[in-house]
Amino acid sequence: MVKILFENKSNFFNLFRKVLIKRDTIDNKVDKKVQDIIEKVKKQSDSALLKFTKELDKFDANNFDQLVVKKNEINDSLSKIDRDVLDSLKFAIKRITNYHKRQIPKNDFFKDKQGVFLGGIWNPIDAVGLYVPGGTASYPSSLLMNAIPAIVAGVNRIVIAVPAVEGFMNPIILACANLLGIKEIYKIGGAQAVAALALGTKRIKNVDKIVGPGNAYVASAKKQLFGTVGIDMIAGPSEILIVADDKNDPEHIAIDLLSQAEHDKLAQSILITNNYEFAKDVLKNVKRVLKILSRKEIAQDSWNNYGVIIVSKSINSAIEMANEIAPEHLEIAVENPRKYLSKIKNAGAIFLGRYTPEAIGDYVAGPNHVLPTDRTAKFSSGLNVLDFFKRTSVVSCNSRNLKKIGKNAIILANQEGLQAHALSIECRIKNL
Repeated sequence: MVKILFENKSNFFNLFRKVLIKRDTIDNKVDKKVQDIIEKVKKQSDSALLKFTKELDKFDANNFDQLVVKKNEINDSLSKIDRDVLDSLKFAIKRITNYHKRQIPKNDFFKDKQGVFLGGIWNPIDAVGLYVPGGTASYPSSLLMNAIPAIVAGVNRIVIAVPAVEGFMNPIILACANLLGIKEIYKIGGAQAVAALALGTKRIKNVDKIVGPGNAYVASAKKQLFGTVGIDMIAGPSEILIVADDKNDPEHIAIDLLSQAEHDKLAQSILITNNYEFAKDVLKNVKRVLKILSRKEIAQDSWNNYGVIIVSKSINSAIEMANEIAPEHLEIAVENPRKYLSKIKNAGAIFLGRYTPEAIGDYVAGPNHVLPTDRTAKFSSGLNVLDFFKRTSVVSCNSRNLKKIGKNAIILANQEGLQAHALSIECRIKNL
């Protein structure tokens, strides 16, 4: 049953702290199974991929070539997609690309007061692997959001790994790859795909970073291989927090809450409002809308187990709670929502106003929908172009300014007992 909390009640603080408890998704059995998969891919290379593809994806490929998506498969995919869907994909690609182009960093160089030349240069990561869930429930929007910032950053090689369950490849994923110009695609899924991308095999060259969503096995593989390869994040269940006043249509808010609940049984939907009557109206609408959803069982489990309604003293106190919750998605559906923008410190993405549902951000708004979940917005950001760059610092001294700043470096090196450090500076300036 959904919880309703009242900020003006004496037990509110303790109940609110329980809302913040992480939804535990750790399974030691999964980690052990993934560890075994990684070891087998490391030792057996492509033969392990064929074995796991047959065992786990029910795709009995005779040889590795059958795991490689051919050029004609990519090209033919466009004809298998409805024209309106294709046009919408192109529309989304344009908007997402334009937004991410504004994130491209610039090299910066300057001379300080001592005349030392300093700065930083940005270079794109050379090779990135995109993990894309496969089957009939494929999400092309996820591929767009993971691929476009890498493309904008100028990543030289982008590789897609997608499971072909029983040999089936969803043409919409291939159509997206076609539109994005990605040509290296493998019909490999699960932890074995992550291992192949991270470690490399006889036929697959390893990548430098892996991004993209997946099930518990994919998440575990990314976690275990981090360090060998870069990763985007270990994503948890999705969540939405809506701060709303009573001038909203309660049906709109109810549907927004359920738009996250239908993702996953562990997803969490929270409403904070300063009006109890409005809260009751939203609750009635949630119960009504649940009955007509195609994923009503998932949404109902999520809402009943993790749904929360908080009746706050004011909108300002609701914003304070939002910062504590640090949600993946934050809707501010109140009068003049921009006046609260400067007060929000912790959120993956913010949606301002009554006509900005979170769902618009999942597809065509422009910002990335790959966001920090499960309170991690307190210390991390959504996927962006900078995730596909590396910044390298630059220092250049001449004899004059090395002498000016070197004496202090020598003192600090000696203090730390690192004599060679001190000598490497001292030998250059002792006769100056």
